[in-house]
Amino acid sequence: MSDRFDSFVVFAEMRTGSNFLEANLNAVDGLSCLGEVFNPHFIGYPNAQDVLGITQAERDRDPEGLLNEIRGYAGGLAGFRFFHDHDPRILPVILEDARCAKIILTRNPVDSYVSWKIAQATGQWKLTNVKKRKDAKAQFDAAEFEAHLDALQAFQVTLMNALQTTGQTAFYVAYEDLQDVAVMNGLARWLGATAQLDSLNTALKRQNPEPISQKVENFAEMEQALARLDRFNLTRTPNFEPRRGPAVPGYVGGARTPLLYMPLKSGPEETVRNWMCALDGVPEQALARDFNQQSLRQWKRERPTHRSFTVLRHPLARAHDAFCSKILSTGKGSYKGIRKTLRRAHNLPIPEGEPGSDYTLETHRAAFTAFLHFLKANLAGQTAVRIDGHWASQTQALQGMADLTLPDMLVREDEMASYLPALAMQVGHAAPPDPVAVPTQAPYALAQIYDDQLESAAREAYQRDYLMFGFGDWG
Repeated sequence: MSDRFDSFVVFAEMRTGSNFLEANLNAVDGLSCLGEVFNPHFIGYPNAQDVLGITQAERDRDPEGLLNEIRGYAGGLAGFRFFHDHDPRILPVILEDARCAKIILTRNPVDSYVSWKIAQATGQWKLTNVKKRKDAKAQFDAAEFEAHLDALQAFQVTLMNALQTTGQTAFYVAYEDLQDVAVMNGLARWLGATAQLDSLNTALKRQNPEPISQKVENFAEMEQALARLDRFNLTRTPNFEPRRGPAVPGYVGGARTPLLYMPLKSGPEETVRNWMCALDGVPEQALARDFNQQSLRQWKRERPTHRSFTVLRHPLARAHDAFCSKILSTGKGSYKGIRKTLRRAHNLPIPEGEPGSDYTLETHRAAFTAFLHFLKANLAGQTAVRIDGHWASQTQALQGMADLTLPDMLVREDEMASYLPALAMQVGHAAPPDPVAVPTQAPYALAQIYDDQLESAAREAYQRDYLMFGFGDWG
């Protein structure tokens, strides 16, 4: 049948026309669509007892066993329909299998929602005889629709990302395409079938052919609710930063107190490490460091009551720390190559070497202001310089952590004195010390140069962090 595929899946949702698509696939010699084989409430079809001899109970115990039966189907190329709320255990297996052809069926979510509401009201989910059609109007519920839309969009993003990361492509079908026999034949050819359809299946009838205004009881209310939805996501804060990993090697574990610090670079890292040493009365080398994912899991298993945390720093203070330690300085750990590029290509007014006595307060303010302007362009993907973790947004860094695990607690730098000792007490420390702030190594403190211009420049560079974490003015 096909030298590319040994099974297929139709990714769809309720009321998107998947029954009609299935009927037309089954009309093609050599193709068999077996229904919703991974629906948690039934197997294949509502009244079916089994699929390919496998019962629902057997499938629930071993979903991959049923998938293997479908792959080895002797009657040609077999497949099934899969919705966002079907068995999640089998989804990664399906997505990673390049020999499972992916068909993605979509429909205007308002249309599918209204159709779903009418089917709920009438109890009629399929129509084969127009004379038996039941009539009802949908009652639009704005909150329910938004939840419906969020679920559909999240599933589509999951599918898209999986296809991207595994180097696969899908055959996309819109609800309107289902009435085009040429599209159905193109799909059949893509699946490897040699047979073609002369016409489409006529057994299933369109249930609600009226305009949507006639199908919704509270249509005016629906119009008003939909107008409030930001369909084109116009209010979003653009994000052009690359995805970041969880940065596990930088995590720090307590010597005895089961606390795990997941640092955000250019944050108060030295302050927190010193505090963790003081907790257990140990030197810094006694802290657990240089984790990989395996050793991190082992550390957690050995400390079942552990807590993890990170510390958020105000974006302006964090940018100043990154500027002073990585760009202004030429010492160990500084970025000499980026420093040189910023002086040459971005006119950063800093000396060729370490700042000397002629590096004034005004020069520092001007240099840091220029760095903030560079950050705005850099984080928007407009420069050739990498977006380094020391000045990447904290929002993006936390999203990278989430690929592995999120910290139990986000502590703001100005609240460490209250929250860090409380966190230590949660894991059994009787009398935790207060953290002692370690100032940024800089020719001039941020407080000496702070003004509205710097705050404004930081807000422009770090819109997402200001918005997501509610930061006010540093001053």
